[in-house]
Amino acid sequence: MECVSQYRDALQAHYGPLDWHPIPDGIIHRFRVPGDKPGTLNGAYQLFPDGIASGWFGTWKNAGNWHTWSSRKPADHVEAQLIRQRNEQAKRHREVEQHQRQQAAAKYANRQWSEAQPAADDHPYLIRKRLQPHNLRQRGDVLLVPLLRDQVLVNLQRIHPDGTKRFLSGGMVKGCCSLIGTITPGQPLYICEGWATGATIHADTGAAVACAMNAGNLLEVGQRLQRQHLDAVLIVAGDDDRMTDGNPGRSAAIKAAATLGCGLVLPPWSGAEPLTLTDFNDLANWRAEQ
Repeated sequence: MECVSQYRDALQAHYGPLDWHPIPDGIIHRFRVPGDKPGTLNGAYQLFPDGIASGWFGTWKNAGNWHTWSSRKPADHVEAQLIRQRNEQAKRHREVEQHQRQQAAAKYANRQWSEAQPAADDHPYLIRKRLQPHNLRQRGDVLLVPLLRDQVLVNLQRIHPDGTKRFLSGGMVKGCCSLIGTITPGQPLYICEGWATGATIHADTGAAVACAMNAGNLLEVGQRLQRQHLDAVLIVAGDDDRMTDGNPGRSAAIKAAATLGCGLVLPPWSGAEPLTLTDFNDLANWRAEQ
């Protein structure tokens, strides 16, 4: 069917070459997103061949990233309404499934957390980063970073000895953070990306730090903290991805601070540091080695 070929081209424009063909049966199908771990099925699609061929596709990663598609523009309001109804129904199905995935991940996170032990000071990752474990726990040789939303544990970031990091599949990340230290009225509350960056800032300042896990989550976390802690002095501590096109860390930090109307700090480079360094922990470790 021509619509299947066109739809597959749309998928490949987003994900690269695919070794499978979409099934045009109006049923939601799951697929492995290229680049994801083997066996994972974070992607989903649905293709309707009847009437005007239309569908959607995307992934549940990063709070959902969805795209709609149709073989041509609607010829009249009847076709336009049909596509709207399909998209609205698909959105409801995705929201239900996402909620179920998040609930399952939260339940698993709490079980893993309750069974874990306080993280050891001599974990290879902590030694390499020159950090104390603070609130981390450990299962085997894997560090567990707690991710909370409204003070409720909903996800974990798992850090392996080699530094590989993974969230729980299906777990909530948007609006979640890992807190180091105690939030105190009238005192600084830093918002940063990674846990190691947050632990470095806390060690240097003694202030509370909310680790948002990624640049795209800085603003969401900041807005939630701003509502919950009206008297805290928010400061966004951004990464500086100097070797990456668009410098996403710096750009997101500047945008978040401007939107929140709060302070902003970036790693205070002297000019002697390698351009590969991007955050406060990188800078602290480089200085320690000099």
